[in-house]
Amino acid sequence: MNKNELLQLLINSNVPQDLYSLKGGLPNEALCLNEENGQWEVYYCERGIKSQIKKFGSEDNACEYFYKEIQDLLN
Repeated sequence: MNKNELLQLLINSNVPQDLYSLKGGLPNEALCLNEENGQWEVYYCERGIKSQIKKFGSEDNACEYFYKEIQDLLN
């Protein structure tokens, strides 16, 4: 899965857009996906602080993990 496919899956699953960011950054109380220098990371951001950071060598692995984590947040 790539980032665009992940976005479509999130939209089709009616996941509220304020729960996530696929552009990285430091949004408040959101799960984030970010790519930097070929390294992908998934993290939770709250009050400008990254936590629960997981790093991946592939976009596919990062996106699969991201979707599993967002589903866990909703349940």
